[in-house]
Amino acid sequence: MAILLSSNFQWVLLSTTLLGIAAGMFGTLAYWRKQSLMSDALSHAALPGVVIAFLIMNEKNLPFLILGAGISALLGALFIQTIKNSTRIKEDTAMGMILSVFFGGGIMLLTIANRSGGGNQSGLDSFIFGQAATMVQSDVYMMAGLAGLVIFIIIIAFKEWKLFLFDPSFAQGIGYPLKGMNVIYLLVLVITIVIGIQAVGVILMAALLIIPAVSARYWTHSFRTMMGLSAAFGGVSGALGTFISAQGAGWPTGPFIVLSASCLFLVSLVIGKEKGLLIEWLEYRAVRRDNQPKGGQA
Repeated sequence: MAILLSSNFQWVLLSTTLLGIAAGMFGTLAYWRKQSLMSDALSHAALPGVVIAFLIMNEKNLPFLILGAGISALLGALFIQTIKNSTRIKEDTAMGMILSVFFGGGIMLLTIANRSGGGNQSGLDSFIFGQAATMVQSDVYMMAGLAGLVIFIIIIAFKEWKLFLFDPSFAQGIGYPLKGMNVIYLLVLVITIVIGIQAVGVILMAALLIIPAVSARYWTHSFRTMMGLSAAFGGVSGALGTFISAQGAGWPTGPFIVLSASCLFLVSLVIGKEKGLLIEWLEYRAVRRDNQPKGGQA
């Protein structure tokens, strides 16, 4: 229990909880836009930017590493759109290509950085699976601040996001700049990804965007309620995964956060009131019982 009294742990716990809330809220937008794979592609595409930023600075300066990750992820998104618009390749195929190429390049650069000695000593490997314990107080402040910014952007423009997702033709008709909304959507996605790569890692960050939203879908048809539940599931996953990873020396944070989110998903899958397996089974039993012939009837 001593770990709970540590001020550093409490700040890290706060930042990962805010990250989970932000990821859960934005994951709802990605779910309804059917761009879950984009989250995965850009998460992996962020790795080369992290390593290149480290090689330039020759130190683990988190703001600069996040800037590098953001630029790399945006380049990945630009390449995906270029491939989609200028070739016959479909968007999901382009995402898979960029994911593989960028992540492979990132691993190659990471190997070079580690062989130079500085990358391994600075804990650069923690960006693969995440390690919240390696964050210093300034890292926590920046991560929490950016997560708060994502939450604010989603809440302040909630009505606009609904139109953007569900009725873009009407939105365009009343003068909403859809291209501008697309740019904001992409920027917020990249911000959400890059602030989580230190705690969750580039491989698993997409899971924190996808799983809470899918879990929330089993409980409601309401977009507003789904976003609130997804935020709650993401926040609980971030907090619980951070707490568990803090119990052991060197335990990576990302896998425990994702496992926590997966446990919430399994609960939702089984007992969620909207198409949960148990609910569907009970409804099936009720229908069969109602359709059975009454005793004594011809």
